Amino acid sequence: MNFYNFLSLILLCLWSFMAQGQTVSGKVTSSEDGSALPGVNIIEQGTTNGTVTNMDGDFRLNVSSDDAILVFSFIGFLQKEVPVNGQSQINIVLEPDTKQLSEVIVTGYGTQLKQDLTGNIAKVSGEEVQNVPVPSFESAIQGRAPGVFIEAGNGKLGEAIKVRVRGSSSISASNQPLYVIDGIPITSEDQGTNINQPTNPLVDLNFNDVASIEVLKDASAAAIYGSRAANGVIIITTKRGETGKTQINAGYQYGFSKPTRKIGFLNATEYRELYTEATLRFLGVDPVTATPQDRIDAADFLENDVGISGFLSDSVTNTNWEDLAFQDAPYNQFNISAQGGDEKTQFYTGLTWLDQTGILIGNELSKISGRINLDHHATEKLQFGGGLNVVRTVNDRVNNDNAFATPMQLVALSPIDPAYDAETGEPNPNTIYYNGLIERKHAFFTTTVWRTFGNLYGAYEVLPGLTFRSEFGLDVLNQNEEQYQGRETQDGAPLGVGFSRVNQVINYNTNNYFNYQNMNSDVHSIGIDVGMSFQSSQNNITSVQAKGFPDDRLNTIVSATETVAFGSSEEAFTFLSYFLRANYKFQNKYLLTLSSRVDASSKFGENNRYGFFPAVSAGWILSEESFLQNASLLSFLKLRASYGITGNAPASNFSSLGLFEGVNYAGTSGLGTFALPSPDLKWETTAQTDVGIDFGFFDDRLTGEVDYYYKHTTDLLLSKTLPLTSGYTSIFKNIGSMENKGIEVALNSQNLVGEFTWSSSFNIAFNRNKVLDIEGSDIIAEPNRVREGEPLGVFVTRKYAGVDPQTGDALYDDGEGGTTSDYNAAPNLVIGNPNPDFVGGFTNDFMYQGFDLSVFFQFVYGNQVYNDGGRFQSNNASGFFDNQTKDQMRRWQKPGDITDVPRADLLSDVGTQTSSRYMSDASYLRLKTVTLGYNFASGLIENVNLRSLRLFVTVQNLLTFTDYKGWDPEVNYLGTGRTQTNVNLIQGIDFYTAPQARTFTFGVNVGL
Repeated sequence: MNFYNFLSLILLCLWSFMAQGQTVSGKVTSSEDGSALPGVNIIEQGTTNGTVTNMDGDFRLNVSSDDAILVFSFIGFLQKEVPVNGQSQINIVLEPDTKQLSEVIVTGYGTQLKQDLTGNIAKVSGEEVQNVPVPSFESAIQGRAPGVFIEAGNGKLGEAIKVRVRGSSSISASNQPLYVIDGIPITSEDQGTNINQPTNPLVDLNFNDVASIEVLKDASAAAIYGSRAANGVIIITTKRGETGKTQINAGYQYGFSKPTRKIGFLNATEYRELYTEATLRFLGVDPVTATPQDRIDAADFLENDVGISGFLSDSVTNTNWEDLAFQDAPYNQFNISAQGGDEKTQFYTGLTWLDQTGILIGNELSKISGRINLDHHATEKLQFGGGLNVVRTVNDRVNNDNAFATPMQLVALSPIDPAYDAETGEPNPNTIYYNGLIERKHAFFTTTVWRTFGNLYGAYEVLPGLTFRSEFGLDVLNQNEEQYQGRETQDGAPLGVGFSRVNQVINYNTNNYFNYQNMNSDVHSIGIDVGMSFQSSQNNITSVQAKGFPDDRLNTIVSATETVAFGSSEEAFTFLSYFLRANYKFQNKYLLTLSSRVDASSKFGENNRYGFFPAVSAGWILSEESFLQNASLLSFLKLRASYGITGNAPASNFSSLGLFEGVNYAGTSGLGTFALPSPDLKWETTAQTDVGIDFGFFDDRLTGEVDYYYKHTTDLLLSKTLPLTSGYTSIFKNIGSMENKGIEVALNSQNLVGEFTWSSSFNIAFNRNKVLDIEGSDIIAEPNRVREGEPLGVFVTRKYAGVDPQTGDALYDDGEGGTTSDYNAAPNLVIGNPNPDFVGGFTNDFMYQGFDLSVFFQFVYGNQVYNDGGRFQSNNASGFFDNQTKDQMRRWQKPGDITDVPRADLLSDVGTQTSSRYMSDASYLRLKTVTLGYNFASGLIENVNLRSLRLFVTVQNLLTFTDYKGWDPEVNYLGTGRTQTNVNLIQGIDFYTAPQARTFTFGVNVGL
């Protein structure tokens, strides 16, 4: 018998065996959110014949007869018996057992039941972030995930948002988490030009398409991503289709935004009073004894020598420049989606259009996003599918905060200057500083992004319980920045200046892995994932600046007569990874997880290209023990602990290499050295220990978790400054260490159930960051510093000690228990910390008949913010001629005055230097989101063929309770010309930074 005859005989026998019964296949999902349930036990009743669902919830089983009964069982869900009745396809929906923690969690390369987790993963459902009127999903989850600190840099649309998972772990590498959408790491770093503030590529994500967001926080949960996971991992899962009738959902929102706060600046009368007094002192005249002629002389000096009109006029303009910085800000969003399918093919498709105007004049954001996700079961063993999301985002931006052209710096202008010329109606060009209204009318800065997220996958069940899955993902970002400053503007005169920058990022990733699930036994359950991952990202940038345009309407670069500057760059990086994870459960109460990952990166030299990142975790479900079975109040109790190592790579793609660059010297091309090599550069590693407890009381009416963690980062990737004599500025080295430690608490309760329901969710997280070692002196970006023994970015400068009652001089702490009026004699002291002591959120949801009300508070406590703009806007008229905040009217005026504001003394810099005078407590409690809705009863809408109808109103940032003196305590100005070290170091800085927006929206959701 040859080989082919033997194979034919084997196949015939197999066919004959299978033909004796029937093959049944299908999918098992949760009734709560429609998510697939992996590891569900399926047994043919009365036999030992059974199987288990794979990671996608699919199963296939040969049964003995057409009238067999299948028993579906899964921890956390009610058992279900289903007769086959000759069916070949059966889809099962399991109901949760309310006495268990049954939430399905995406863990990276798979899913797990929450009660089986031995690591720490926070989950935010897609329903929680839908219809929140913010441009980026990070703002929507702010305060909802314990241990995740999210801070918007300002109130401008489309700009970077800081996200820290359990604190900052690096000085010169990134501290942002890894973002993964449907299994594919995406581009999330700033892609904008350095002449403006950083952009946020995550704005391109449409969070109406999001099904869930998981944050992997501890090493056990995150180590499967190895070198990418030192800062945590945020996994975003988009919506998929479900078997059944096609459901169409449409929604529309309309609203408007206003700033959360206005500070209030001097009016014309107050401005004239304060600056007349300051000028008298500048001219050597005591304001207390000044004669009317002295005051006329001071006014004459200000009007004729300085050029501030209106000091000698009886008719005075009273311009409120702060009001002019803001605009009416409408909000419009429309979205429509459809999902459905049959047993073979399921689909989800969604379309969203957003048009949002920012609160600052000239700031607008529009976006259109289309997505389609498909899943197809080709055979009982083979499944494949994919998704495609195309997005176009247009952001009309304003200048960076440190520019007179930016709207917020309008407040520096004198209130006695008119905003517009009375004769021409044009913005007044004769103000003391540049009038930013000219920029608003005669300039633009537009960033247009075309973004494509795409992924394909195939999954094949090799053996019962063993599945091979292959994924390929693509993230293509094409960004075009166009800036033009017309001939009327300060920087565009006399013939206009244009700037164009094109940036393309092509990022692709492939994952290939086996998943094995064996949960047929009540004693032993095991799940194994083993595979590899490869990522490649390439970035190409071309930019050009030109001047000399024939007309401001012909403002593309081709119309210019002269090139001012040009540049281009090409960078790339790759990661190659191998990973293994094993989950073991014994008797449904003893849990063990082992994982490891090996990563190689092109960012390192050959000496240390590979890194190994292992983790181990264990859990004990005490509530399954016999000694707690009769505990009437306790429904669930689990102890867990984990330890693991994760890594971080430098933000720069060539940190380990010696680099050359092309140079142009007097028209001759050549090569110049650019960077020194660092061949021994190796991975920055973070070892993390986590100990936690999960619990449930009163049939899980009250559930929660408490965690303690300790993170120790070593071999810090540090950009070390070199002496100027070296010819280089810096070199990357592995220097120093840092730690984070903290406690997280999350509580969820069902306070009232029945016709009137009330549920609550509360979370709070404490974190303490400390720089342990940097092998040298402080790293300074005044007033922030990196200093051994202190938190990252600690504020170090002079400590303000008030005002001398006799002279009106500013006083400073002399470091010896006394004070001095000599700024240079005062020592630098630690004066504050930009890192909060704790952060969190508190949600209450109410439902009665068709009405629902959700009230969400978010809070930050214990951090300080340094208002660097205060040196100009609150300097007691002792600097130049900026308008002042109203609190400066309580300045010192005569001997004996007790106040905290020094004397007004023009150009004398009394108390205007960097000091704690401009430091404020930035703690706040914010009523973040309030939503009131009404769901129409089906009996009222079925006559018009509607499945559902909901009307709602939402208010974002309704109230803010804070002692912060500036516009808004949630600020972080990074400036221009940024390096990664500066991005991490500069924290808690306010420099004419726009406040957050208070947004009111009215919406309707319709289901067909």
